[in-house]
Amino acid sequence: MVVYSFYIFDRHGTSLASIHPSPAIPIDVANPVSPILAECIYNRRWLPRPTSMTGSKSSRPTSETSTPGLPATLGQTARATDDDAKLIFGTVFSLRNMVRKLGGEDDNFVTYRTSQYKLHYYETPTNIKFVMLTDLKSPNMRVALQQIYINLYVEYVVKNPLSPAEHPGGIGVNNELFEESLEQFVTRVLS
Repeated sequence: MVVYSFYIFDRHGTSLASIHPSPAIPIDVANPVSPILAECIYNRRWLPRPTSMTGSKSSRPTSETSTPGLPATLGQTARATDDDAKLIFGTVFSLRNMVRKLGGEDDNFVTYRTSQYKLHYYETPTNIKFVMLTDLKSPNMRVALQQIYINLYVEYVVKNPLSPAEHPGGIGVNNELFEESLEQFVTRVLS
């Protein structure tokens, strides 16, 4: 089993309508919930993202410019990681809403599979979202994501008095014990 990447999204979203109040954003009168943008508070990539079956690079365009003050490669990497996190959250948010609308509130979205990877999803009781991308041979990782939440995130982030309780404005998880334990969990337990 190969783990490609891991993401944690916060429980607080920012309404898209509150960021850009515009009549261009359709809001259903019967269901006035607007799209939500969540912050990625932690991400970790172990291997490069999978390439297509032909071995060619991704057809997704990349930016040639970098963030001011950062080296070109670092700026491109940071931007690509941020873009990946947004795309993953958008996919998870859309699939979760579709499953709930079609199957009812009790149904949960757990796994999404493409021809290149499997996306595993776990949402905690406090609405923190854990997402893991793995190879196609991986079994359901819901239990592993629960273990990461209970044994690593709660122990090293939530119970840490030096760690912020909230992660506003993109301030993410910055805890060496959590990162080292996650690395050990993925390499020893999941491999």
